[in-house]
Amino acid sequence: MNRKSKRVIVKAAVAFLMCTVMLAAAACGKKESTNNLLSAEEDAEKVVSMFSPMEKTEADTVNTARSATDKTVIMAEEKLNLKVNYVTYTAENYQDKTYDEVALDRARNNMDDIYLLNPDTIKALGEEGKLMDLSGLTCTDNLRDVVKTANVVNGKLVAIPQEVVAYGLFINKDMFDRYKLKLPETPEEFLECCRVFKENGIETPVGANRWWLETFVLAQAYADLYNGGNTEAEIEALNSGESKYSDYMRPGFEFLQEMIDKGYIDADKAYVNEAIEGEGPDFLAQKTPIVMAYWGAANTDTAYGDPDFEMLVIGFPSSRGRMPVIPMTGFGVGAEAKHAEDAMKTLDIMLSDEALQTYAETNKVISPSKNVEVECIPALKPLNDRIQSNIYVLGANANMKLEQWGNTCLIVRKLLKGATVDECMAEFDRLQAETLRQ
Repeated sequence: MNRKSKRVIVKAAVAFLMCTVMLAAAACGKKESTNNLLSAEEDAEKVVSMFSPMEKTEADTVNTARSATDKTVIMAEEKLNLKVNYVTYTAENYQDKTYDEVALDRARNNMDDIYLLNPDTIKALGEEGKLMDLSGLTCTDNLRDVVKTANVVNGKLVAIPQEVVAYGLFINKDMFDRYKLKLPETPEEFLECCRVFKENGIETPVGANRWWLETFVLAQAYADLYNGGNTEAEIEALNSGESKYSDYMRPGFEFLQEMIDKGYIDADKAYVNEAIEGEGPDFLAQKTPIVMAYWGAANTDTAYGDPDFEMLVIGFPSSRGRMPVIPMTGFGVGAEAKHAEDAMKTLDIMLSDEALQTYAETNKVISPSKNVEVECIPALKPLNDRIQSNIYVLGANANMKLEQWGNTCLIVRKLLKGATVDECMAEFDRLQAETLRQ
């Protein structure tokens, strides 16, 4: 994969991490913080450093001004009598280096103690033995199975998130009612809804951006794999080369190609649109009835949290009905971290049920702990009902040798630029062969 392609993938990854931590889509433009970095004070107090895309407010700022993550950090600082110093990333500072490239470099060189990582980086560092096994932490007893499934590498739990990020379709229910359309369950029903909208003057029924169209593909590709009772065997067949990723992916790519061909998606706009910034205004103005986004975008006024119409968030169309897509970020501790013991203790508190309850209540998100539940807003209930019934597709799984989220995103972008479905499948075959040789 060339350097330009890596930039494309991981610019999306930074946006993904930022939405996880700060509930802001595709936000990555603040200066690197130097107000709270390691200093000579380290000799006088215990210090743990954490690398992430976010910024921590000044140490004396009142708690109400801090993010949900900050609140959990404060718990750890107070209980352990230590200080957590943030080292932050933005593209402005690193310019040619993506967040993932910088995170990999810092972790490989033991520059920090705790890292907030994207799925592909979790996988890479886990396979290299650069992350500690977190399975001994007290908090892991309460983790949902989906978290363990996504973040176990070579038998070790190497990362744990503070929320389970779920992607779904944001639906303008008023527009569906206007044309007497029921909410779609299958790809065929979805295409029929798009046809009706198009015939009634809706120029582009689906508002898309350059990062998240892979959610359609992943939902269709892995609906059976994750919900058919044979997950481990199917993943093993993919990892051994007995099965081909392209066979799983083809239906989703053919579905996207049909949407492009029929004008249900504007491929040119989708190729350049930033997440929410590009398609969001048309959705809020009721010019387009469908967009895709993450759970938290329904909770904040800066995204889709206060529309002038009834909004519902549902899963993506699949052979098994509406399917949530769940990628997974996570906090990891460097295997040779300078303050490894204190870093592990810090994470154990940040990821405790007490801290996760605070985090979930602040951001109104799905907790990685099966003991923490937060009442979601009505718009999110359809998506939440599926997740609580353990019906979902993982958009990232460290047990798969071929990384899913970033690679699928990149190949979808090839489709948007005019590559054929067969050419896209050939790229999956090439990547699978390359992975098997490693």
